[in-house]
Amino acid sequence: MNGKMRSIILLGLIAALAAGAERPVDPTFLRGSLGSAIEKKSDVTTASAHYKPLFEAGGIVRGVARFSEIQVDPGGASATVNYPREEQIYLVLEGTGAAVYENEKVPLKRYDFLYLPPGVPHGLANSTRDPLRVLVIGYRIPADMAIQKPAGPQIANINDVKQQVVGNHPPSTLYRLLLGDTKSKRDRIAAGHVVTSLFVMDMAPGGTNFPHHHDTEEEIYLILDGSGEMVAGGGTDGVEGKHQAKAGDAYFLRLNATVGFYNTASKPAQVLAVRSLYPFRQR
Repeated sequence: MNGKMRSIILLGLIAALAAGAERPVDPTFLRGSLGSAIEKKSDVTTASAHYKPLFEAGGIVRGVARFSEIQVDPGGASATVNYPREEQIYLVLEGTGAAVYENEKVPLKRYDFLYLPPGVPHGLANSTRDPLRVLVIGYRIPADMAIQKPAGPQIANINDVKQQVVGNHPPSTLYRLLLGDTKSKRDRIAAGHVVTSLFVMDMAPGGTNFPHHHDTEEEIYLILDGSGEMVAGGGTDGVEGKHQAKAGDAYFLRLNATVGFYNTASKPAQVLAVRSLYPFRQR
C-alpha cells in the first residue's frame, strides 16, 4: 500500500470517528424506583387512586405501554378502564383488595398476579383500612395480531408457584415461572401475546443469573427484596455496567442490552423480571 492510499484511508477513518462522536447515542437502559416515582394523572386516577409511572412507551421504550404503580387508598377505588389493543398484568405489592374484571370482583392479596386481556374492562377497589399497592404492567398489541381471550380471570400467587432451576443458570438462583405466552407449557398462566415471560428469581447470597442478552425482547427487572448489583450495559459485545440496587429499584433494558443481577448481600434477594417482544414481532 503506497503512502497516498494510506493517507486516504486514514482521512476516511478520522471522518467516520468524527461523525460518530457527533451522533447522539440512545441509552440502552432506564432506571427508576418505586420509592421515588412521581404521581401522574391518568385514565385510572380518582381522588382515592394514585398512578405512579416508572416506564412508559416512548423513546427507547417501544412495546411496553406502561410499568407503573397504582395505589388505592383505604375505602377507595380506581376508575374502570378498557384497552382494546393492550394487555396488562396486575401484581399486588402490598395490601388486599379486589380487581374489577368485566362484571366480576376478583379478591386480591399480596403477591397475587392477574392477567388482563385486551378488551376486558378492569379496575381496582380497596375496602380495607390499609393502602393497596399494585404494579400494573401493560403491552401494546399490534393491529395484525389475533387476540385469544381466556374463559375467565387468570390469577395465581407468586408463593404458590414452585421454585426450579432453569436452563444453564446456576442453582444459586431458583426461578418461579409465573406467566408466559399462549403456547407456554411451563408457566403457571399461559396467556400473553406480547408479554413472553413473567418470572421471579430467588437468589441465595452470592447467587447470580449471569449477564446475558436478548436480541428480540425488551426486559424489566424490579428488585422485590434484598439488594445487590444490577448489571445493565450496552450492546452485544457483553460490556457490563454494575449498579448498586436495592428493593424497589427497577431497570428497563432494551434488546441487546447487557442484563443480569448479582446478590452481593448476606441475605437472599428476590427479583421480578418480565420480558416482551420487541415492537410487534410475530412469533
